[in-house]
Amino acid sequence: MARGKIQIKRIENTTNRQVTYSKRRNGLFKKANELTVLCDAKVSIIMFSSTGKLHEYISPSNSTKQFFDQYQMTVGTDLWSSHYENMQENLKDLKEVNRNLRKEIRQRVGECLEDLSIEELTLLEDDMDKAAKVVRERKYKVITNQIDTQRKKMNNEKEVQNRLLRDLDARAEDPRYGLVENGGDYDSVIGFSNLGPRMFALSLQPSHPNPHTGPGSDLTTYPLLF
Repeated sequence: MARGKIQIKRIENTTNRQVTYSKRRNGLFKKANELTVLCDAKVSIIMFSSTGKLHEYISPSNSTKQFFDQYQMTVGTDLWSSHYENMQENLKDLKEVNRNLRKEIRQRVGECLEDLSIEELTLLEDDMDKAAKVVRERKYKVITNQIDTQRKKMNNEKEVQNRLLRDLDARAEDPRYGLVENGGDYDSVIGFSNLGPRMFALSLQPSHPNPHTGPGSDLTTYPLLF
């Protein structure tokens, strides 16, 4: 049975359209490769799908750049001249923007003011006043945060000190404990330099040591803050 002629028109079904594109693309690339091998031709194919995905074929003996260079020489045209001119224009604009920014920066530090009019000097002064205000507010905020942090640290230290002092007072009222003075098993109040100039260790031992334990086993040491 003879195969019916396919009407060439856009395939409306998205899935069928993608399947047809993939099959015919592979077939086209296969024919291009056969043409390259059989006829020693230089073939280049560039394709973009409906989703914008790039597919290309280039003869193995050529690179894309070599192919387009040969095309330009053959047809006598320059594919990159307009693009290069656009790049030059963009570069020129960017240089002008950079020059203006550098000039503005120098003006903000008191340089390049000779060519400014009264209006421009007034605007510059207003801008610098606003900038100084923002910097000043930020500085005050940083100082306030540091003060609050230090205040919290001091309150925490005071709380620790008060808790230790209350514990020491409770121990002192307990007849089983007494403050070890000079002599005996207690050497002295020890200061820890590595913990700060206000950190000390105070050792207490019971007034009636436990005979079943060794000397110094009932000794209790407390850090004090002054």
